[in-house]
Amino acid sequence: MTASPHPFLDAAVQADLYRDGARLAARTSALHQAKTCGRPVADVIADLVIRFLPEPHRAVVADLGCGRGTSSRVLVERVRLRRLIAVDASAAMLTVARSRLGARSPAAFVQADFHHLPLPDASCAAVVAAFCLYHAPAPRLVLREIARVLKPGGVTVLVTKSTDSYRTLDLLVAAARLDVHAAERVSLYASAHSGNLAALTAPILPLIHVEHEEHRFSFTGLDHVAAYLATSPKYDLPAGLRGDAAALAAALRARLPDTPVHTTSTITYLVAARPGSTR
Repeated sequence: MTASPHPFLDAAVQADLYRDGARLAARTSALHQAKTCGRPVADVIADLVIRFLPEPHRAVVADLGCGRGTSSRVLVERVRLRRLIAVDASAAMLTVARSRLGARSPAAFVQADFHHLPLPDASCAAVVAAFCLYHAPAPRLVLREIARVLKPGGVTVLVTKSTDSYRTLDLLVAAARLDVHAAERVSLYASAHSGNLAALTAPILPLIHVEHEEHRFSFTGLDHVAAYLATSPKYDLPAGLRGDAAALAAALRARLPDTPVHTTSTITYLVAARPGSTR
């Protein structure tokens, strides 16, 4: 299958990416092993909830696109919420998240499309949407849903990446001639990214805080790079290389020197609030 111009907006691609926890776990592991600079995102999210939400320890918080439950678990552990609602479109992701949080956590798990949240109006003191809005064909509809379920005075913490994130890897794939158009392909984050997130959000919820942080990554060599690239739907790779980290590493080594590879990503944190008082 040739890569879609917007693979993160392709329902079939999304289903393949999140059919179980293995691919996302491999992607996350490869990035974490490579990261040399940048705060843990889940901890920053928890810090922002504590900073901007009145009485966070008594709060009901929804974590949209919870994935494997990393942010959900940190929120439960650090903020000690009254209730956490973990929402994801993938049943497999919710299964992994449920296992990681444990039976004693104050969490409920809801399979749903975040364009149409099955949550009552004004039911949440906070809503987190981390690394998921760029999967939305209509991110403003998701933001309106967030505004609807927030209590007056409630806050949302949104997290995304810049469109030029991991640009060095695009150039590497093109240089290896595994996808000569790799550097020209539309960013995976084009729907909701560091450059447009504030403009998407401001007409719906007033902004109260925006910050950008550069994360830096040093992959030890082409095997390490391939472990990450094999999880990405961005590139139009030869059929035998798609999803196969070992084969992809061999193809890269046949074309490029096996040296460390450095790249960056800008992470954007945005906090917005529904006007009013939680009291």
